[in-house]
Amino acid sequence: MKPPNGTHSRGRKVRRTEQLILFTVGAQRFGIAASAVHEVRSTDSLAGAAAELAQNELPKVQHMIQRGKRNYYVVHGGDHFRITATRPALVLVLREYRVAVLVDGIESMATISRLYGLPQAFVGNERQWYRGLALIEDRVVPVVDPSGFLSEEDVERLDEYAAIAVEEDSAVEGNVAV
Repeated sequence: MKPPNGTHSRGRKVRRTEQLILFTVGAQRFGIAASAVHEVRSTDSLAGAAAELAQNELPKVQHMIQRGKRNYYVVHGGDHFRITATRPALVLVLREYRVAVLVDGIESMATISRLYGLPQAFVGNERQWYRGLALIEDRVVPVVDPSGFLSEEDVERLDEYAAIAVEEDSAVEGNVAV
């Protein structure tokens, strides 16, 4: 007979581990599942690829990058987490979400075997931002939920702004004399 999921054949629970990327925004350290990140790039490498997105509804998103036929919306980590004095140098392009996050730096990788629930002190939007807390090197680190950067409705609204921008660019290009 096969043991139930999450247990060893002798009845002991098997600890499932998870790899995290530890990154910083301002002086704050965060973790995100390594499996949620498609790639890490420098902001310099995006300089020519990022298009400005003219919208004021979501101030934390001012740019988008196009990868294939999909737009990825660039979320400023400092604005998202409400942290001032950030100096984004890297962008985390997420795997299953059309989001790229500007962060100040990457500290390291870490392996965790336990994720703790959020305390009641986390209220409002914070409850969507984080999956839980991890204890890494005797420090508590919030572990980011990748779906917490932009909701599906946010992405749909941003898609509308992006479509308008593409139409405007096409109209301008059509009026340019050659």
